[in-house]
Amino acid sequence: MEKLEILEGRKKQVYEKTKDAATFDIKCETTSLSGSVSQRACVFCGSRVVLYPVADALHVVHGPIGCAAYTWDIRGAVSSGPELHRLSFSTDLQEIDVIYGGEKKLYKSLIELIDQYQPKAAFIYSTCIIGLIGDDIDAVCKKASEETEIPVLPVHSEGFKGTKKDGYKAACDALMKIVGTGSTDGIGKYSINILGEFNLAGEAWIIKDYYEQMGIEVVSTMTGDGRIDDIRRSHGASLNIVQCSGSMVKLAKMMEEKYGIPYLRVSYFGIEDMSKALYDVAEHFKDNPSILDAAKKLVSREVGELYPQLLDIRQALAGKKAAIYVGGAFKAFSLIKALATLGMDVVLAGSQTGNKDDYTGLKEMCDEGTVIVDDSNPVELSKFILEKEADLLIGGVKERPIAYKLGVGFCDHNHERKIPLAGFVGMLNFAKEVYQSVMSPVWQFAPRKGGL
Repeated sequence: MEKLEILEGRKKQVYEKTKDAATFDIKCETTSLSGSVSQRACVFCGSRVVLYPVADALHVVHGPIGCAAYTWDIRGAVSSGPELHRLSFSTDLQEIDVIYGGEKKLYKSLIELIDQYQPKAAFIYSTCIIGLIGDDIDAVCKKASEETEIPVLPVHSEGFKGTKKDGYKAACDALMKIVGTGSTDGIGKYSINILGEFNLAGEAWIIKDYYEQMGIEVVSTMTGDGRIDDIRRSHGASLNIVQCSGSMVKLAKMMEEKYGIPYLRVSYFGIEDMSKALYDVAEHFKDNPSILDAAKKLVSREVGELYPQLLDIRQALAGKKAAIYVGGAFKAFSLIKALATLGMDVVLAGSQTGNKDDYTGLKEMCDEGTVIVDDSNPVELSKFILEKEADLLIGGVKERPIAYKLGVGFCDHNHERKIPLAGFVGMLNFAKEVYQSVMSPVWQFAPRKGGL
């Protein structure tokens, strides 16, 4: 096979851990290199995936129809009640709107939609074209809010003005406008908000149930199965638990600064990190020993049921190699631990939005020879999967075709998945999916295995 080369402008964002490597200095948190066909999404997409699961809000995309179509039902976020979030609305700007402006069209659309659907709030997303023509969506939202008497919130998510991570920040800014506008009556001392959990395949319900078994009140989940009224009173909680650090740390910091609410970073993926997430909250509320006792009983029961089921899977997967490429680097930490539980080695670890601290942490966790990449592209991923002889790629919807074309197994860790991977039950689902994919007999026919 002809050796694949890394683009010159990308070399500083790729690092291979070796014994004699120089000082670790990976380049990250930059815009994608033009022409490299990055796997990273735009600012608009970043804001959309964070706010989308708020189920009783109206979500209106101000721009061409393609932006709304691309992000329609973008998350596998399910709701226990209203499903207004699953409808995708757009102002569908045409050429004449670009010339004369789309403010009137946006205002008319908002009044009509709010009157028809009676939402608790409305999020209005700016797209690239809005940033170019200069529509004042803040003024339109303010006018619509005064007339309809609900929060109409502008989301400044013009796709071209940064990266997916900037979209997360835009979403946090929009959420912060309604945090603190509701009553905190009835919220107890041992209460939390779950941030950065988007209820993919019902995962928020699993996590919420764990905390409630410990005697912890969950005030709001942002934004999985989210409700506007819960978000408005979320400032009454005693602690914020941040699962997806890239998307929600900013909101946690803003709430800490304004309302004095501390926050903890956790992960709900894998036995080790899920247990730690429960124990960390129990430690925060250590003035109530019954919370820690309940946490210990919960973990003991769940691990006792789970671990024996993993032993046969571990025996089959021992020594197999995995490549990881996900959105947030913090997620990669948990995946490395979970794969170690299954006896697998990680040969590639990368993310779309990691920072220096994230990659330094990955370097410490990874074995010698592991490749660490920031904001990768299909050519690079293909190169390292082949060179490192990976048996599995863990990624999202854009990475799936890469794996299958190369003849390796694939595990879907994307926000569109329908099977929960969080919690103790999620670890079992993950193990089964990895086993079924890696051990499938179909790979014997792949060219790299000697097949036709």
